[in-house]
Amino acid sequence: MIYNLYKHNSTIKGVIEIAGSKSESNRLLMLRKYSSDFKITNLSKSDDTKTLIDALINPNKIIDVNHAGTAMRFLASYYASKPNSEVTLTGSDRMKDRPIGILVNALRDLGANIEYGEKEGYPPIKIIGKNLISNEVSIPANISSQYISSLMMLGVKINNGIKLSLEGNITSKPYILMTKKLIEKIGCNVIINNNQIEVLSKSKSLSKIVEVESDWSSASYFYSIVALSKDAEITLKTFKRNSIQGDSIISKIYQKLGVETIYKEDYIIISKNKIFNLPDRLQLDLSDSPDLAQTIAVTCLGLGIECELSGLHTLKIKETDRIEALKKEFIKLGVDNIQTSDNKIYFKGKHKLNNNIKISTYQDHRMALSFAALAVIIDISIESPNIVSKSFPEYWENLKSIGFKIN
Repeated sequence: MIYNLYKHNSTIKGVIEIAGSKSESNRLLMLRKYSSDFKITNLSKSDDTKTLIDALINPNKIIDVNHAGTAMRFLASYYASKPNSEVTLTGSDRMKDRPIGILVNALRDLGANIEYGEKEGYPPIKIIGKNLISNEVSIPANISSQYISSLMMLGVKINNGIKLSLEGNITSKPYILMTKKLIEKIGCNVIINNNQIEVLSKSKSLSKIVEVESDWSSASYFYSIVALSKDAEITLKTFKRNSIQGDSIISKIYQKLGVETIYKEDYIIISKNKIFNLPDRLQLDLSDSPDLAQTIAVTCLGLGIECELSGLHTLKIKETDRIEALKKEFIKLGVDNIQTSDNKIYFKGKHKLNNNIKISTYQDHRMALSFAALAVIIDISIESPNIVSKSFPEYWENLKSIGFKIN
């Protein structure tokens, strides 16, 4: 399937209600399973969250998480600590190429019984659940924060909690802090002291209802659309100024690109600053928010701004190698001077973009979500558009609601 998006010449205006954060939702689902029942409102509608719910409610001997990396990592800890259970966690071909050895080694250090089904260090993994006796473990810090979050949440269940020693520089720290705040919300204590994390047993009553804030990662695509437009004002519902989501930094980043954010009680209004002078260059270290890289790169491309993004090493093991995927699609659009490494992407500004280019999405939802914003300035086609259901199933309908033409 291909969606054709046509250049949007008119004013962009509308109200959009984005569902709950996938990151918050999936952590709260695990914490509810580890502790005691509480109600979760504004839950994510993403495929990843649905996959996790199904795996927790109706587990089979073989659990296929497809592309859902959070489900793979969070479920590994959960089933390792569930006595008398025996499951095999598997996924798509791409998932089988995404490493899990660091988490498996950490769980084994805690006493878990886990074996690899095919390739050492990669899914599928066979887990025989048991009570985990040990509660101290070391793990590299410069890896996916999902490994660390998975172990932190496990500490809610393990007797005497868990003590994690993180070795090296921490990547995606805001996601670790999100996990900390959500664990505290359900009644446990978390102490973070430099590279040491300790999750303590429950010390106070838990919240009976926990509301999930809407997803800032999903909001980022509308920031890109506003930045690329000549005139736009979009209201996004259920967002807070003091968010626990690291990707909320998008509002400050896009202020540099001419997008103003007005915070109301439970929503935000984003609009184009028409008298703003764009910078010639944008240089950012995205170590704390690498999921924003594709969105920001596409925006800078559309605005003709020189762009250098670093701190991207985790993008190599996402749904696709996102750095390489960006490079390939930028070249198709007319960029002839893009430079990449395992950690960085750089390109000069002021490109004349090719029209009617077909964007490959590489089974990666963020490729489709981010490149669609270019339809503000050129006609563009998106292959496999339904891939957005992984995180944002309402995306195309939302675009139509603010005037985009899609067929």
